[in-house]
Amino acid sequence: MSSSSSAIYPSLKGKRVVVTGGGSGIGAGLVEGFVRQGAQVVFLDVAEADSRALVARFADAPVAPRFLACDLTDLGALKTTFAQIEQEIGPVEVLVNNAGNDDRHTLAQVTPAYWDDRINVNLRHMLFCAQAVAPGMKAAGGGVIINFGSISWHLGLPDLVLYETAKAGIEGMTRALARELGPDGTRVVCIAPGNVKTPRQMKWYTPEGEAEIVAAQCLKGRIDPSHVASLVMFLASDDARMCTGHEYWIDAGWR
Repeated sequence: MSSSSSAIYPSLKGKRVVVTGGGSGIGAGLVEGFVRQGAQVVFLDVAEADSRALVARFADAPVAPRFLACDLTDLGALKTTFAQIEQEIGPVEVLVNNAGNDDRHTLAQVTPAYWDDRINVNLRHMLFCAQAVAPGMKAAGGGVIINFGSISWHLGLPDLVLYETAKAGIEGMTRALARELGPDGTRVVCIAPGNVKTPRQMKWYTPEGEAEIVAAQCLKGRIDPSHVASLVMFLASDDARMCTGHEYWIDAGWR
């Protein structure tokens, strides 16, 4: 799907958007999607080289994206970064909680320290990012929080017990936040991607393994970040104004 054939949502033009984990993979596709919409995009990441390359790629865009280095597992740094964003561009109107890490591990390898690390990387920061933006969204009459879940725990994929535990928690957190923040006009949704073709994902799969995934899908193509971005753009826009509290799948019918 070419970007020229993707929908443009007038309600996203000029929106103040934060994307976590925006430097590569799905996150970079989301940044590109919001740039195309004319939104004011700030993205957070720890991968500085990839992030700066992404900024350079869109340096000539009418509204260029901005990168802020932030380790989201450091809650002090997270709080400071969101305060900086609000001071410099105003309250966040759309938050996309995309950052995560799906390193493989067996049950026997899990230690208490590794448990804490994986939960911090994949779940904890999403709540505190939401907490940071919720007051500004309330003051503005509402906003949108989009959390990234995963198909992995629905399928029970191997060697991902902590990742899948965190991703299951994200769906529960989404529903709880939607109920709590709904009276303020803020929508909270969750996206559950299937297997998205990114450089990181490709390191886990042989050609035979990739073919098995495609064979299990109803649609036989490969999902790429632009497909995911199209769903995010819709859910972030006013066209989805009555969508909240639920998961939205983009898995080509794998599940």
